[in-house]
Amino acid sequence: MLLVPSILVASSTLSFFANFRTNIAFVLSGPVCLGIAALFCYNRMVTNRQVLDIIMCLALPSISMTTYLFLYNPSIKDTLSGTASNAAASGGFGPNQVATALGLGMFAMVVRLFLKSPNLFLKILNIVILGAMTFRAIVTFSRGGVFAAVIVIAAFLGSLFYRSSHKMKNQIVISFLLLGLTLMVSWVVSSSQTHGLIDKRYANENAQGIKKGDITTGRIDLFMEEIDGFLSSPFLGIGASRVKDIRVETSGTSLPSHNEIGRLLSEHGLLGIIIIMILIIKPIGYRTGNKRNYFFYAFLAFWFATINHSGMRIAAPGLLYAFALLNVVPEGYYLKTIRKSGTNRKLK
Repeated sequence: MLLVPSILVASSTLSFFANFRTNIAFVLSGPVCLGIAALFCYNRMVTNRQVLDIIMCLALPSISMTTYLFLYNPSIKDTLSGTASNAAASGGFGPNQVATALGLGMFAMVVRLFLKSPNLFLKILNIVILGAMTFRAIVTFSRGGVFAAVIVIAAFLGSLFYRSSHKMKNQIVISFLLLGLTLMVSWVVSSSQTHGLIDKRYANENAQGIKKGDITTGRIDLFMEEIDGFLSSPFLGIGASRVKDIRVETSGTSLPSHNEIGRLLSEHGLLGIIIIMILIIKPIGYRTGNKRNYFFYAFLAFWFATINHSGMRIAAPGLLYAFALLNVVPEGYYLKTIRKSGTNRKLK
């Protein structure tokens, strides 16, 4: 309901030539998906085994995408054109979104490596897939998805290590060394395949090795424009999709928002602040009463990292935010509850 006023405001603020329906759908489809997914997952009972199955399902599309990228673009050297994000190396799709999806796959494969690799064969298989996925994510030249993956993996490993027994911690250290070696090899191969351009990209340099002024590639400027929009209309905001509309009018470029926080502030005003507070405070409050979800901080970190570099143009951040609200219970309690529920239905 807090999103509705921005639609009403947009009906009077969007320019005459803007397509009202598609512009509104573009900026609000992500938040609406998050809301629906969160309502579905909130306090829904699952077991740790089921959560691991869900994460496996997250890995499969990323594996398919990695395979497609190798088939579509087997030679990275043929697509090099500088240190900017590379659509050709991203299968012809948006590098930002591809890197984000592959980053999610990297997290899923790390989970498989640490928790679902009981023998040497599975360890090697998961390492090979992780290495291939990491390589393809790096050579998109889009840093946001890779940085998000690193943050999410760190959040997961921190939670896992903190809650593990002494014996389990020794196994984690061994797997961590394998992970570090895999990432190192992936980076070396990426650097070799790109003739060192990827090193310059992450060092914030252009192809000539000259330092760039803005490491965020213009995202700070976009964010400041959104803050200006909030300051100009702080109560109800400037209306859904009006930020992009203003950019079309002033500079002729239809750049969408890359930061969901800034977009919520500018287009929703004070209601945007309320939305942000609900999205942050609610899962943390829920966490105080349910600390059995190993992946809570990883799920929340993926959502927060992704919306700050890519907005909500894909469904992944909203979906993982919803997963943070799952009620993870012991296997025995879950089965007991299912049996009790089935008995009650029969009695009715």
